[in-house]
Amino acid sequence: MKYKTLIEKMTLAEKASLMSGENFWNTKAIERLGVPSIMLTDGPHGLRKQAGKADHLGLNKSVAATCYPTAATLANSWDRELIAEMGTYLAKECISEDVNVILGPGLNIKRNPLGGRNFEYFSEDPYLTGELAAAMVQGIQSQGVGACAKHFAVNSQEHMRMTIDEIVDERSLREIYLEGFRKVITQSQPKVIMSSYNKVNGTFANENQHLMNDILYDEWQYKGVMVTDWGGNNDRVAGLKAKNQLEMPSTNGITDQEIITAVENGQLEESIVDDAVDHLLELIFTSQAINDKQISIDYEVHHEKAVEIAKQSIVLLKNDAGILPIADQRKVAVIGEFAAKPRYQGAGSSLINPTKLPNALEVLQHSSINISGYAQGFKRMGGKINGLLQEAVRLAEHAETVLLFVGLDESSEAEGVDRKNLRLPENQLAVIEAVTKVNPNVVVIIAGGGVIEMPFAQKVKGILHTYLPGQGGAEALREILTGNENPSGKTSETFPLHYEDTPSAPFYPGKEATAEHREGLFIGYRYFTTVEKPVLFPFGYGLSYTTFEYQNLIIDGATVSFDVTNTGEIAGKEIAQLYIEKKDTQIFRAKKELKDFQKVYLKPGETKTITFELDPHDFEYFGIKENSWQTEAGQYDIQIGSSVEAIHLNETITIDGKQVIDEYTPNEFPDYFAGKVQQVTDHEFKELLGYQPPEKLWDPQKPLGMNDTIAQARYKHWLGKATYGLVAIIRDGFMLFKNPIWSNNMYFVINMPFRQIERFTGGKISNKMVKRYLKIINKEKRNINK
Repeated sequence: MKYKTLIEKMTLAEKASLMSGENFWNTKAIERLGVPSIMLTDGPHGLRKQAGKADHLGLNKSVAATCYPTAATLANSWDRELIAEMGTYLAKECISEDVNVILGPGLNIKRNPLGGRNFEYFSEDPYLTGELAAAMVQGIQSQGVGACAKHFAVNSQEHMRMTIDEIVDERSLREIYLEGFRKVITQSQPKVIMSSYNKVNGTFANENQHLMNDILYDEWQYKGVMVTDWGGNNDRVAGLKAKNQLEMPSTNGITDQEIITAVENGQLEESIVDDAVDHLLELIFTSQAINDKQISIDYEVHHEKAVEIAKQSIVLLKNDAGILPIADQRKVAVIGEFAAKPRYQGAGSSLINPTKLPNALEVLQHSSINISGYAQGFKRMGGKINGLLQEAVRLAEHAETVLLFVGLDESSEAEGVDRKNLRLPENQLAVIEAVTKVNPNVVVIIAGGGVIEMPFAQKVKGILHTYLPGQGGAEALREILTGNENPSGKTSETFPLHYEDTPSAPFYPGKEATAEHREGLFIGYRYFTTVEKPVLFPFGYGLSYTTFEYQNLIIDGATVSFDVTNTGEIAGKEIAQLYIEKKDTQIFRAKKELKDFQKVYLKPGETKTITFELDPHDFEYFGIKENSWQTEAGQYDIQIGSSVEAIHLNETITIDGKQVIDEYTPNEFPDYFAGKVQQVTDHEFKELLGYQPPEKLWDPQKPLGMNDTIAQARYKHWLGKATYGLVAIIRDGFMLFKNPIWSNNMYFVINMPFRQIERFTGGKISNKMVKRYLKIINKEKRNINK
């Protein structure tokens, strides 16, 4: 141990005290031994340091900070260097506020497009996710601030997130859900990793020996600290045994005493506590050094960086007849409330208080574009108002081009609640329908954290998706609309034609007890390309104002090189992508997998050579029988393209490996081999898991326990129904008064397990009181010790 001498001077109580927070955001100090406190606070796309009363849900106001694009937006840039640079800017703002660790990046896989927190995550693809997250960690930690990669692992839904059991087979766990974390750890060694609330295959993530000890600390040789998500502790001693060193926030000493008692009773070896303290001291002393730095932030410079990042991340999805850019003096109508009141970030713990927030309407009115007028068109929170619609139609009738701003409102995407569907609100669709009937030159500009269905796609000439572009989104949009910036973003997730096409649609979300990942490996484009199902926009897709040509593919050993030429008339950036495809595979696998990419800037007529280096891991799958990575021998297509569907260059190579494979075969797994994962049988899923999955639904006949929730209490005694009803009324009341952030966060209360009430209230509502409440609901005469 690095700090053995210091640890030997500590009492058991002092050691235990370091295992949880002093308050909501700070660790405990041991002043007599010179151990300082450090601050961990929210990100990940800006600094959320609360100035007043602390909370984890974005309710109380934080200090002003630069709001950069969210991870879902950043991923569309496909730009490692840009994201690393953003990390340095984030870290500098942390230093100015004495924040030692920023809670980000988030890198969970977008299993399903309805995920309420997808806006905080990079992609459906683990390679892209890992590369971009590693770049952000490198940028943050280059300044001495600690990064915290989250949420480990398989956090795939917000519904019942603190109790849901994510049921996933080992191969999918390794190849899809853990691969991004593996890349971040091996490439960037984040100082902190945050565990997820959920269970994974029956065990809470922060107590899961397989995830934490076997894989994270032993196999990947992770050196940093594991912190719980805020309030994400179930059994503190079990978590500590799994190397979950730090519990946040403070529990007013409740769990510290649990650790002391476990050591004194022989249930916990003190050496485990010592090892945890050693990890924490390394984090404290290495990140505390920033508190001695004096730094002044020029927020205007940081704002300009936010604009630059947004410009690289906006995706041009459609541009018929070259309707964009708007480089002439045609009359342009601006329609849609999102133009005047931007939707620029998600809600929840990542809610940033921006230093400034220009809106698109004002910015465009002061641009070279000839704005003929503005109409609100609709209410962003829904509800049809004919007067607003008719005003929009009248304006559109007298314009040459319409910029129609639509999107998802603040209630649609937030921590704690999943999206209900992939549709825009009906009132917005009605405006699009009406406007396109009177004007053929409509450009739809979409704001939102992810995928939407677009029944209007064939009726409009242009589609721009800004995602959630941060505080610089309006200025970035202006530059693209006027042609001062050539759009270069590409989709980091697949846009299905209909939600029902999504591979996990029949199983998502898990309702009460478990969430079954029956689709296995077939997430996003891995599914759509395998079964050749048409999509609205494929993974890796995005248009430019110029054109590119790919030539001269050469493969020399592990080196892949080719030329990209700008064949258009203006400068632009292209994102070249490398995919591999196993020919005549013996096992079920996705048809294509992304294995490298590069964003390159080219002047008109310019040619540049791009070089990729193949890694042996690029050809591996996780073999369950030998519990290790394996390579199937044979021929592989090396494909170079501008999206997963637009492959321009292709060459076949031969790779050594296992000649005969006796797992994942078509005889064992016919549906998986065909990619028909929406119809996987119970038997086939059981064989893939290697065990009988537990019941998917909670049994209302069973007594409520400490790991059950208010949502489940409504099935029981009148008191449970009344408790749920009261919280639901409060939730609906917030929505009635157009306060979606508070409304969505009532889901956090509804889905909170009873075990967390004592810890969240600092003991004001004790476990004894909670158990008495449960006893009444269950009509039991015995004690509840679950």
